Amino acid sequence: MIDITPILSGERLALSRLLTQIENDTPEGNEALNQLFPHTGQAHLIGVTGAPGTGKSSLVNRLAYAYRHPDDGQPPKRVAVVAVDPTSPFTGGAVLGDRVRMKDLAGDPGVFIRSMASRGSLGGLAKSTAGIVQAFDAAGFETILIETVGAGQAEVDIARLAHTTLVVEAPGLGDDIQAIKAGIFEIADILVINKADRPGVENTERALRGMLNLAHPVRRVFQHHGQIMEVQPTVDQDEAAELWQPDIYKTVATDGSGIPDLVTAITQHQAYLENSGDWVRRERTRLQTELENLLRETLITRWRKQISDEQYQAFLESVFERQIGPIEAVNKLLENKF
Repeated sequence: MIDITPILSGERLALSRLLTQIENDTPEGNEALNQLFPHTGQAHLIGVTGAPGTGKSSLVNRLAYAYRHPDDGQPPKRVAVVAVDPTSPFTGGAVLGDRVRMKDLAGDPGVFIRSMASRGSLGGLAKSTAGIVQAFDAAGFETILIETVGAGQAEVDIARLAHTTLVVEAPGLGDDIQAIKAGIFEIADILVINKADRPGVENTERALRGMLNLAHPVRRVFQHHGQIMEVQPTVDQDEAAELWQPDIYKTVATDGSGIPDLVTAITQHQAYLENSGDWVRRERTRLQTELENLLRETLITRWRKQISDEQYQAFLESVFERQIGPIEAVNKLLENKF
């Protein structure tokens, strides 16, 4: 039995050691997560995603600082930051340099920054991100900011993990339509145009605002041959009135412009989730996703132990030589027809 008391009391050294064990997928780390799980479910998980170069790290720095130094008379919140960096497919290394942009948080005992490598995982998150978040939650951190890799089109996994998802855009990158076509637009609870002091911010806002109008569940308006036309709602009016409508906020993370309004929007979204019951639904989805991911990995690991490397390589060679197709190979492997 592992002693989880230091974790529950928020001891930083014990927590750091546990996070390393979770990342390395050790039996001790998994056992600790099992014991900590009943103490989780209280933190507000905020995902920050978007294309590279939009200033996600600087924005996370400002958000964490705002939660630690509230200007509305509320007590400061304990904040954890999980920053996922891409792993090089060639060297296997990662820079883990996000905290360089988070100097404002240095020395604050109420902030814990954990940089982690994606280790080849797709979707913008590392495989162990959910476990890291769970440990922070149990350790009493009220707000957990999760910054994704910034890979662009693949980054939708964050919507299954976070309660509130911020999609960050920036003017001048030429990726307004790219974000929309990739599906990353649909996961946004709040849209942020960072670096709003740059030229072209009006064009970026106009493009995103147009997509918001099209995506509105109650009223869809467009121009056809110069005439304003309206599409009837596809959902019930009462149901649509209860839906959260994403809005656009402009920020300049380098000087803190727009951050108070963004924090207010995040707080409003948290209140909406709690009042509408969507918090519970998102928690169920998050835990179901985590369970299915773990089940998939465990089943593959167990199956690999049932077959020798020689047998597996023999099937690979058959596929390489076009003797059997991948689908047939999988069926035979699962049926133990070696």
